[in-house]
Amino acid sequence: MLTDESPTPTESGAAAPAVRFDQVVKRYGDNTVLDHLDLEVGRGERVTLIGPSGSGKTTILRLLMTLERVTEGVVHVDGEPFSHMPGRGGRLVPADERHLRARRRRIGMVFQHFNLFPNMKVLDNVTEAPVHVLGMDRDEAAERARGLLELVGLADKQDAHPTRLSGGQQQRVAIARALAMRPDILLLDEVTSALDPELVAGVLDVLRDIAHGTDITLLCVTHEMGFARDVSDRVLMFDGGRVVESGPPERIFGSPEHGRTREFLGAVL
Repeated sequence: MLTDESPTPTESGAAAPAVRFDQVVKRYGDNTVLDHLDLEVGRGERVTLIGPSGSGKTTILRLLMTLERVTEGVVHVDGEPFSHMPGRGGRLVPADERHLRARRRRIGMVFQHFNLFPNMKVLDNVTEAPVHVLGMDRDEAAERARGLLELVGLADKQDAHPTRLSGGQQQRVAIARALAMRPDILLLDEVTSALDPELVAGVLDVLRDIAHGTDITLLCVTHEMGFARDVSDRVLMFDGGRVVESGPPERIFGSPEHGRTREFLGAVL
């Protein structure tokens, strides 16, 4: 396990979901991207979001990374309000930056584009946030970073600069950097879409190892349907800002029930 955090129990004594969207709406002007979305992801569950571009998948990840704010509804993480915080009289109000900063430490994200610091060596890219955000001792952070670079197959690249690495290697550094923050929840946003086809398999192999070898909660947006089938406990089909079908990958890919799911998979497979 990559974190020592314990789940917040619900009133019934069961562990709270890692993520819960409660009637969440996200609008950009007149465009509704998420339409009263109810969504739960269990602690340690691996969930993949599929669907056409513009269906709201990446918006879910951006809300969890606090890159966007909800228009309506509430996002909860580990049983606690995330998008909101208690205000006067216990009423929930939109979260301030301090509240968001404290809670998003539990969440790591790997983006389509690697966003590495080009002027820093690979090892420094992986240790920077644990030292400055988590307050980790630099030697401890470096030791952990070396272990993570070994995990992603880049132990021999710790002194290289990102510009000297291939796209696939840079994405594996980005994965190690996200894991260095010891997240409870890891978000993956089309992490292979910017890679040349011959580099995709290596990155997906690393993510498969993480999915099967840890109990980290995984929320993934991808068009790699084979990867979604391999790593997911559950696949959600999105369309028009809503979940139109949800189920285990063998059913979603083998015998989808919703016409929109069949149409989408027919186009991408």
